[in-house]
Amino acid sequence: MPEVRVERTGDGFQASNDRGASVAIGESGVEGAFTPVELMLAALGGCELVSVEPLTAQRGHRMVRLATRVSADKIATSRLGTITVTYDVELPEGDDQAAEVLAKVAKRVHDSYCTVGNALKEPMTVEQVVPVTLT
Repeated sequence: MPEVRVERTGDGFQASNDRGASVAIGESGVEGAFTPVELMLAALGGCELVSVEPLTAQRGHRMVRLATRVSADKIATSRLGTITVTYDVELPEGDDQAAEVLAKVAKRVHDSYCTVGNALKEPMTVEQVVPVTLT
């Protein structure tokens, strides 16, 4: 089961996993930190890329550059509208099939295989547990 820990630090918040990775979280405008929404967008772009890259490479088409830009329309306070994932790709020189393979793989990943994308598209339950300790 995926799990992260988010805790308050001296100057904001930090998310970490059990493998030693961490990222700073803060409000918009906090230097050196991602906002929670930016982390969600990064998770979506990262999910697509870590799925697309090996699948295209397995088919013999390793992209020279493979990146995404992920943006969201803010439609109201605490509400996002459309999230757009735009690929930034440099195809391998002389590979006439790379663009077609990339397009097909990226569509399948976006439509079906990216767990983050699927979570954003489908209704799901998010539970909160707030234990209270009395002293």
